[in-house]
Amino acid sequence: MWDQRYDTEEYVYGIEPNRFLASMADKIPKGRVLCLAEGEGRNAVFLAKQGCRVLAVDSSPVGLKKAEKLAASQGVSIETQVVDLAHFEIEPGAWDGIVSIFAHVPSAIRKALHRKVVAGLRSGGVLVLEAYTPKQLEYKTGGPPNADMMMTLAGLREELAGLEFLHAKELDRDVIEGRLHTGKGAVVQVVAKKTASE
Repeated sequence: MWDQRYDTEEYVYGIEPNRFLASMADKIPKGRVLCLAEGEGRNAVFLAKQGCRVLAVDSSPVGLKKAEKLAASQGVSIETQVVDLAHFEIEPGAWDGIVSIFAHVPSAIRKALHRKVVAGLRSGGVLVLEAYTPKQLEYKTGGPPNADMMMTLAGLREELAGLEFLHAKELDRDVIEGRLHTGKGAVVQVVAKKTASE
């Protein structure tokens, strides 16, 4: 599905970074940053331009090729890796930042992934996450078609136990990101910090 979606000259989610990520980027230590489900690379390229060393992972080689092309056009380099998030191993204590922007996977995969995210951050490392909540099903302006793949703040507090939440909010906002995210969206936003070794 994703290869087909990305197989066009157009950047279907645009080339500008996610607005929430851009507003919180100064919270991420300048160092190694992992971008989950990064697709066509808009967020990874933005972070590389901020001086981060970025690894962008996604299940779509077509999307990641576009990410590399976008990085080259912007005069930065990023590392990319084709992965299935259900089986992706995040190196413990290795990351200054982890970014999860609309990284929607089934809840069983997500819960395991989020445990790896908590372990993967080094002390002082920061997670920036934005995702759709189940209320998004009413708006139909983007995101997965079922609630199991969406997130809530209460659920994230459980799944990300071990991190200190610096910013945590559910809200409706206009999500204008390319052709496939356009309109009012129901989102959850989290900035969370690893304050001590797990």
